[in-house]
Amino acid sequence: MAEKEATVYIVDVSKSMKQHNHGRDISDLDWAMRYVWDKITTTVGTGRKTAAVGVVGLKTDGTKVPLDDDEGYENITVMQDLGQVLMPDIRRLREEIKPSHTDEGDAISSLIVAIHMINVYTKKLKYKRKIYLVTDGKGAMSSDGLGDIASKLKSDNIELIVLGVDFDDPDYGFKEEDKDLRKAENEALLRGLVEDCEGVYGTLAQAIQELDTPRVKVVRGIPSFRGDLRLGDPTRYDTALRIQVERYYRTYVAKPPSASSFVPGGDPSQPSASIQTLEAGKDLDANLTNVRFVRTYHVDDPTVAGGKRELEREELAKGYEYGRTAVHISESDENITKLETTAALELIGFIQADHYDRFMNMSNSNVIIAQKTNEKAALALSSLIHALFELDCYAIGRLVVKDGKNPLIVLLAPSIEPDYECLLEVQLPFYEDVRSYKFPPLDKVITISGKEVKEHRNLPNEDLVNAMSKYVDSMELIDKDEEGEVIDTIPMEDNYSPLLHRIEQAVRWRAIHPNEPVPPPSERLTRLSKPPKDAQERAQKYLDRIIHAADVKKVPPKTKGRKRNRDVDKPLSGLDVDELLHREKRAKISPTNAIPEFKQMLASAENVESIKDAASQMQKIIEDHIRNSFGDSNYDRVVEELGVLREELVDYEEPGLYNEFIRPLKEKILKEKLGGDRQELWWLIRRSKVGLIDKSVSDRSEVTEEEAKEVCILTPLRK
Repeated sequence: MAEKEATVYIVDVSKSMKQHNHGRDISDLDWAMRYVWDKITTTVGTGRKTAAVGVVGLKTDGTKVPLDDDEGYENITVMQDLGQVLMPDIRRLREEIKPSHTDEGDAISSLIVAIHMINVYTKKLKYKRKIYLVTDGKGAMSSDGLGDIASKLKSDNIELIVLGVDFDDPDYGFKEEDKDLRKAENEALLRGLVEDCEGVYGTLAQAIQELDTPRVKVVRGIPSFRGDLRLGDPTRYDTALRIQVERYYRTYVAKPPSASSFVPGGDPSQPSASIQTLEAGKDLDANLTNVRFVRTYHVDDPTVAGGKRELEREELAKGYEYGRTAVHISESDENITKLETTAALELIGFIQADHYDRFMNMSNSNVIIAQKTNEKAALALSSLIHALFELDCYAIGRLVVKDGKNPLIVLLAPSIEPDYECLLEVQLPFYEDVRSYKFPPLDKVITISGKEVKEHRNLPNEDLVNAMSKYVDSMELIDKDEEGEVIDTIPMEDNYSPLLHRIEQAVRWRAIHPNEPVPPPSERLTRLSKPPKDAQERAQKYLDRIIHAADVKKVPPKTKGRKRNRDVDKPLSGLDVDELLHREKRAKISPTNAIPEFKQMLASAENVESIKDAASQMQKIIEDHIRNSFGDSNYDRVVEELGVLREELVDYEEPGLYNEFIRPLKEKILKEKLGGDRQELWWLIRRSKVGLIDKSVSDRSEVTEEEAKEVCILTPLRK
C-alpha cells in the first residue's frame, strides 16, 4: 500500500508576480505555476485518495484562513483544503490563481496556516508531510518566531521546500544582479529558516529545469510466486531439498496510461447500434459521456426475421478445430485438456554457462529470493547460489506459479552483489516455441552447382569491411573519464520511455490548458532518437569512407504518372522484336493470367482508349473472381488484382477509371450482388489500402482524403 501524503502548496500571487523579468515572455506567476501545476497534476494522475493536496494563496486581495483569529494573517487565502484533488478542483484553481492587486501579506504567517492545515488533517497518523513555498521574495516579511516555526516543522516531521523566483543559488550557479535590498534580506531569512528545519532551498529556475527529467514511478514489489524450490520429490525421499522462496519481477514493461472511450457532446439518450451510453459520472467533463460496449452473437436461421437469430453468451459452447470440422468439448469435460499441476519450482538439471545461448530468453526477468524472515531458507539458497557461481553453471527448473497453472521451463542464474544475493530467472522455450530459419551466408555466394564464391559484386571487399569496422568502433557509446576509466555515455538511469512520459506530459498539460497546443517533448526524451552529436562528429570521416568504398549513389524519388508520356524502351540493336516475330498486340486479357497480360496490354497501349479498354476488362475479371469465389478462396487474388490495377492507373495518370470502379464495387458487395455476403472481402480491401485514389496519391484525382476514408468504412454509400 502506498504511503499517505499531505502536501500544501503556498503560492505567492502578489501584484509583483505579474512582472516579466529576465527576458521571459510570461509573468513570474505563470512561470512559477509551471512547477506547481506539474506537481499537482502528477498527484491527481495517480488517483490515490491517500495523496492529499492543499493550496494556500499568499498576498491575495482577501483573507480566508482556518483560524479563530485572522489577525496577522491578512491577505492569506486557503484556496483548496487538504484532500483529494479532482479535475473540477483544478479548473476552479486555474480561475482563482491570478495576480492580485496588492503586495501585502507575510510568507512566514502563511507557513503557520499550512502547518495548522496539515496537523488538523493528519492528526497523529503516519503521513508524509510537505510544504512548498513559491514566492518572489518581495514585500515585507516578519522574522518573529522563526526558531519556534523551525522547531515545529522538525517536531511534526514536515519537510519545507522553498522555491524562489530569481533567488540566488551558488550551488546552481545563479545570481541576480542589482537585486533589491529587501528581496536579498528575505532570501537570507528564508534560507536560514530552511537550514534550521533541514528543508530544501533553491531557485525556481533549477526546479523548472528539472521538470524535463521524467519522474519514474516507484513500484512496490508484489511476489508473483511463493512456494518451494525443490530438488527431488519430498513426498517420496527424505533427502530431497526444499527451500521456501519468493519470486519478484526484475524487468517488466512499463505501459503508458490507457484511454477510455467517451462520447463527446451529442445526445446520450439515443445510443447507436453497437454502443450504449451510461449516465455521466460526476468527475467527467460536462461534454463527455462514458460508454460501454455490447457484444451480440448471431447464427443463420431462415425461420426468423432477417435470417439471423441472436444468442445469449450462456448458449455458446467451445469447439476445437479438427481439420475442416469443429470438435465440441463440454465444460464438464474441459478438465481433460488441462494438466494437473502443483505450485512449485522444481530443479530438473544444470547447464554450463558457456553452453547457454542468450537468444533462448523468452520473457521478462525475475528474481528468486529466500522467504523473508526465514533464516534457514536464506542460508540454503545462498549455498545454492554460491555453488552455481563457483561452478559457472545455470540451473534449469520447472515452474508452476499456482495450482492448476501450465508449467514453465525457466533458467536460474546466480547473481551476487555486495548487498544482496539472488537467482535471476527467465523463461525458456519449449521445442514448439523455437523458430529456426535458414538464411544465405553473408561472407560467400553459393552457386546453383554448389560452388562457393568468395569474391562477388554482392559481397563486401576488404576495403569496405575495414571501413565498416572503423565506423562501428567510432560509434561506440562509451567514453573515458579524466582517470582513463571507461564510462557509459548513456547509462540506464537516463534511458526513459518516450511513449510513456510523452503521453503523461500531454495529459497533464491538457488538463490545465484545455485549449492550448501541447508543448514539444523534452530533450531528455528525444536524445535517444539520434546518435550523440560527438559520436556523429567522430564517425563522420569513417562514414565518408564507407560511402566511397560501397559506391553509394542517391536513388531519385519515384515520380508519379511516369508512364503517361513515356518513351518505349528500345533494344540496343534498334530492332523491333515484336514486329520481327509477327507478334500481335494483345486485345483480350485471360482471367487465368490476368495481371501479366494486363500489364502487357498497357505497355502496348497507344492512346487513352486502349488504357480504358484494358482497365474495363480487368474490372470485369475482378468481379467474376468475386462472384465465383467459394467462400474466401479468391479474396487474396482479388485484392492483389485490385492493387495492380490501382498502381498502374496511378502511373498512367488515370485515377478516375479506378475510382469509378471502386464505388459501384462497394455497393454491389453491400447489396450482395456478387455471389452472396462478401463483406469480409471489403474489410480485406480496406486493410490492404486499395480503396479510392485520393489527391495525396495522384494530383489528377478529384477525391479528397476525407472522402476516401469515408468510402472505406463499411457503411452504405451516400447517394
